[in-house]
Amino acid sequence: MAASHYPFPFPVQEAFTKRVAYFSMEFAIDQALKIYSGGLGFLAGSHMRSAYALRQHLVGVGMLWKFGYYDQGRHADQTLRVDWQQKLYAYLEDTGITFTIRIHDADVWIKAYYLPPDVFQSAPLYLLTTDLAENDYISQTVSHRLYDGNTATKLAQYMVLGIGGGKLLDLLGYDAEVYHLNEAHALPVAFHVLQKFNKDREALRERLVFTTHTPEEAGNEKHPFDLCLAMGYFSGLSKMEAQEVTGIDDAQFNLSLAALRLARRANGVSQQHGRVAREMWGRYDNICGIGHITNAQHYRYWADAELYGAADQGDDARLAQRKKALKRQTFLTVADQTGRLFSPDVLTIVWARRFAGYKRADLLLRDRNRFERLIKNTAYPIQIIWAGKPYPGDQGAIDLFNSLVHLSHQYPNVAVLTGYELALSKLLKQGADIWLNNPRIPREASGTSGMTAAMNGALNLSTNDGWIPEFIKPGVNGFLIPEADYQHIGIDEQDNHDAYYLYELLEQQVLPMYYERHHEWLGLVKQSMADVRAAFGSDRMAREYYEQLYN
Repeated sequence: MAASHYPFPFPVQEAFTKRVAYFSMEFAIDQALKIYSGGLGFLAGSHMRSAYALRQHLVGVGMLWKFGYYDQGRHADQTLRVDWQQKLYAYLEDTGITFTIRIHDADVWIKAYYLPPDVFQSAPLYLLTTDLAENDYISQTVSHRLYDGNTATKLAQYMVLGIGGGKLLDLLGYDAEVYHLNEAHALPVAFHVLQKFNKDREALRERLVFTTHTPEEAGNEKHPFDLCLAMGYFSGLSKMEAQEVTGIDDAQFNLSLAALRLARRANGVSQQHGRVAREMWGRYDNICGIGHITNAQHYRYWADAELYGAADQGDDARLAQRKKALKRQTFLTVADQTGRLFSPDVLTIVWARRFAGYKRADLLLRDRNRFERLIKNTAYPIQIIWAGKPYPGDQGAIDLFNSLVHLSHQYPNVAVLTGYELALSKLLKQGADIWLNNPRIPREASGTSGMTAAMNGALNLSTNDGWIPEFIKPGVNGFLIPEADYQHIGIDEQDNHDAYYLYELLEQQVLPMYYERHHEWLGLVKQSMADVRAAFGSDRMAREYYEQLYN
């Protein structure tokens, strides 16, 4: 074990001096650091970049996943293959700090690595691993795979992140005034802090804040209470003490509910999600207040500077020329992966994000006759790209991905790409004219991919969910699928409704404007770029966390 007083690595702005420890299972800071799966990581990465840019006194605590989330490859027929490859990062610093925590009555060794701020221009980040020779093989695997499917392994991961992260901060001498849970995964840090302050609940409450990202109760994790207890999840609290502290005496321990009862303040990640979260959790007693801080993305990392330069100068010809150049660049990757030669002159629709059922990757295929009419329209041609990573244990999502691959073989203007990480995400946003986002309302907490698409000259075509109600002005900066009365109709009816209006928008508004009134199209693009820069850059979000949650 090695420890020292923690010297914060850069001067801090006066408005942001409160010491914050930001816990997250995933951080998407750079393509080269593969410790993320999707939106939660993208959000955390942008937050860390803005904390650095604003000189905030914030350190990140995460996990060093040996195999990342997974590498998305292809079988011989181009369907999805899940690959697990060891990742090596020479730019991470070995802190020399090793220590143990108790998991299932056994000592598990943890080592801390450090990502210095100047490597990727992000706030300081500590990453924990159990992949050490001192551990038995089972303990080593705790830090192997992000979101491991085994329940006991998953709980052990949360304990390493939470209890291990809390203990690391103590060893560093980093006296955190705020412990920020980015989702409830790191909740065990709350019980570590509770023990640190001699079970003083008010001392814990003063320091703990919680960001929830899941807008439906069923999506919030629950695990067997007795298993949590046996594994040491509660940092030595007895079952009665853990039940009393959390107010949970069910057989299933609800992580988000416990976080809401232990924290001083919580937030949803969009205005709409804040309202949904208050309604969802309002029937429970003793929860903290739930506000909202709308997610955002780091403008300087994501935005294309040349596009913005042309837009700011009102140079439509240069704007259109730059967008075509970006599309050509994207289509080199499309050709390389799929053998399809896309044209920069053709309107290109991209659907790319995590493959989850409610996000409806296949909504555009719901009426195959209308889809055929769109895809074979020679007067208003289109190109479609799908990309995204299904959870490797979700066979339904994998089957949907593979069905899209098989579909793409029938059409020269349809492609399905693999490897949806930061680099491909940015490339697809640069290549998109329409960024298609069609989750079932109200199941999207935020959905930030459309923000970075707008930063690269793509127009959002979306259902009215997540961050979209705060951004979209139909026909002014994007296109909106009219909202169904989702509270009084079934899922099939909602899907039929949304698909019908998706086709209508494409046929009646999007395609005619793109091909016949391109000057009008560019007007929407410029407005979209201006609106997203003004309100959805992560510097705004990082400030609001200090103003609304930390202070």
